[in-house]
Amino acid sequence: MTETSDATGTPPEARPQTTPYAAQVSLRWSDMDAYAHINNVQFLRLLEDARVIAFRDWFDGGGAGDKTLLDEGVLVSRHEIEYRRPLGFRHAPVEIQMWVSRVGGAGFDVAYIVTDPDGVGDGERPVYAVAETELALYDFASESPRRMRSDERASVQVHVGGPAPFRRRRR
Repeated sequence: MTETSDATGTPPEARPQTTPYAAQVSLRWSDMDAYAHINNVQFLRLLEDARVIAFRDWFDGGGAGDKTLLDEGVLVSRHEIEYRRPLGFRHAPVEIQMWVSRVGGAGFDVAYIVTDPDGVGDGERPVYAVAETELALYDFASESPRRMRSDERASVQVHVGGPAPFRRRRR
């Protein structure tokens, strides 16, 4: 670790600018593969579970946001994930920190860090994975993508932070 990076090797400019939302997600025995760690594909399910928890609070939590964004449709259009270390099965949940990393005209991206919650492990909070999901707004009635309205943009922008702290990106 240097002065320019944190414990995850993330440079300051790639760290979230706001406090990330933290969702606790339980592991399932069936998430484990033959190597006795959580299978790489199951990480996407963990991210989905965290998104469902966060979106309930972000867009439907007692008037906390605009539920029409969810009612009208949001679809996953892309995932990118960087596995940092194996995650073995355990009964304690993982913590998935998340924030909006990009807002576009017809969708937005959500960035994630998969780690341990406080009180799990030996005090160090290992990073198991860093990921980003691109979400597209979709109109189920017309079966077509749609543009983001200004009220939806305002409710998404509240959660904007920095880019996902990938060690390397192909784009």
